[in-house]
Amino acid sequence: MASPLGVSTGVFTGTSVRVTAAGSALTDVGGAVLVQSIAGVFLLSRASATAFSAIEAVCTHEGCTITGADGDIYVCPCHGSRYSRNGQVVNGPATASLRKYASTFADGVVTIAL
Repeated sequence: MASPLGVSTGVFTGTSVRVTAAGSALTDVGGAVLVQSIAGVFLLSRASATAFSAIEAVCTHEGCTITGADGDIYVCPCHGSRYSRNGQVVNGPATASLRKYASTFADGVVTIAL
């Protein structure tokens, strides 16, 4: 059973989306949020004190937005496709991985490069 992810607002800068970690699940290693921005929706998780994983939150099966997780596995609410924190398919029906984005972390802000 998937639990809903917390939602963070991303600020689009033209070439990236900036997300403040404070006040969200991103303050802890292993935490993850759904980032909503005018540039798209992203799944952002904290892998270590300074590293984050940013992937597109649109399921490759039929385009639903992934909004929940079961532990460290993202789960699509439409047909149950499951993805690792790096966007790899764990269980279908999806067969393609989620798109990955480079990210950096400085001064409490994660920047997702578009």
